[in-house]
Amino acid sequence: MKTPPVYEITNLKHSYGRQTVLSIDHLIVRPASIVGLLGPNGSGKSTLLRLLGLIEKPTHGTVLFNGLVVEPFSDAARFLITMLPQEPFLMKRSVYRNVAYGLKLRGGGRDMPARVNEALALVGLDGARFARRPWYALSGGEAQRVALAARLALKPKVLLLDEPTASVDAASAQLIREASLQAREELDTTLIVASHDLQWIYEVCDEVLHLFNGRMFGIGHENIVFGPWVELETGRCGKMLADRQQLLVSSPPDHEAAAVIAELSISQKGTPRDADDWVLQGTVTRLNLARSTGKLYATILVGDQTFTVQQNLEPATEQTIFPGKTVFIHYFPNQVQWI
Repeated sequence: MKTPPVYEITNLKHSYGRQTVLSIDHLIVRPASIVGLLGPNGSGKSTLLRLLGLIEKPTHGTVLFNGLVVEPFSDAARFLITMLPQEPFLMKRSVYRNVAYGLKLRGGGRDMPARVNEALALVGLDGARFARRPWYALSGGEAQRVALAARLALKPKVLLLDEPTASVDAASAQLIREASLQAREELDTTLIVASHDLQWIYEVCDEVLHLFNGRMFGIGHENIVFGPWVELETGRCGKMLADRQQLLVSSPPDHEAAAVIAELSISQKGTPRDADDWVLQGTVTRLNLARSTGKLYATILVGDQTFTVQQNLEPATEQTIFPGKTVFIHYFPNQVQWI
């Protein structure tokens, strides 16, 4: 029998009052996958996580969990799904009692001390040193790691992470990443991560979903560029970047629309490949390897605009791309899409 998706969303619309904040026609999340959510603040990422966490019920449409319609907070799912919010909430008690709380709700067991210590070790905290520490004696990074340990102790089948590294120090951020990935490797946990940490998203995710104004507009590494758009001196539509280069686009539906540029390529010479090819000069700021696909992605700064481009140069020249290198990106303005 075929294993159903962990989640399948169909014809979803979710509203608060009269405002629709999320609209997704169809989405499937596979078991033990890592899915990244990208989008500006207010794009619907946190709302989607709450719906996937069965904290809220969609206004319209269905969210299937393991092939079934499951009501919010029902026993069929609440012991299998856990969510780590951006701002950690710890109860006014010791680290040990915070981590053990969920285990007690699920029946505890003689192995509870071992599971608490194991979870703390996963996030880089020594149980002998931290178990008795009160909640108020933790740094921000330590508090977030304790909050994650409390969820990992439950050995969830789904772990939802909402900006898990946004407000923590670099060391804590790295430990949170490693612990989350270990849950996927050892427990086949499905991870869904909303984050502005592009390096983490691109390096570890099997899929990247882009959200804007509550709508999903791409699966992959599309680039989004925000208006306002103006008519340039050449008579074409676009915007002037900080370094005076012109970013050309097709005719926008309105001056404030967001442009999606999906097909970008890199060259080192900057010669247009045909009459419709538009070229911009930029600087490589970072290289990321997508472990799930083995593809290399370059982050390129053009004026004040950042682009992510799959590294697709010929093998003989790939090794010459490095941070600080000047390169040229190519795209077709007439193929720009609008959201």
